[in-house]
Amino acid sequence: MKLIIVPTVAVLSAIPGFTLAHAADIAGNWARGDGNARVRIASCGSDICATNTWIKPGTAKEKEGDRLVMTIEPGTDGVYSGTAFDPQRNLTYKLTVTINGDKMTTRGCVVAGLLCKGIDWTRIN
Repeated sequence: MKLIIVPTVAVLSAIPGFTLAHAADIAGNWARGDGNARVRIASCGSDICATNTWIKPGTAKEKEGDRLVMTIEPGTDGVYSGTAFDPQRNLTYKLTVTINGDKMTTRGCVVAGLLCKGIDWTRIN
């Protein structure tokens, strides 16, 4: 996984009447733009998790089953924001996820927002 959705997790369950079904556009299977990883995004308790379902052999620091726990809140125009926790690296990131049809961009920041990284994703079946 390692969405490098750089941490951003809100708490979807804290929003009255909000469920992952309302955010169906984020749920599903996604392929990372560099072709090195695929993830499944689904609810996991009160959060949303991105779990690695496939990692290209030889990809360093990632493995199948790794999970990013996102506490994100839906905003307008397909933008979610919040935090993400990466238990494999024990890091929390500020996260923004932008979804436009079958395209998703994740942007995560650490160190008070000074170090950021964005990753493009494509929805897969």
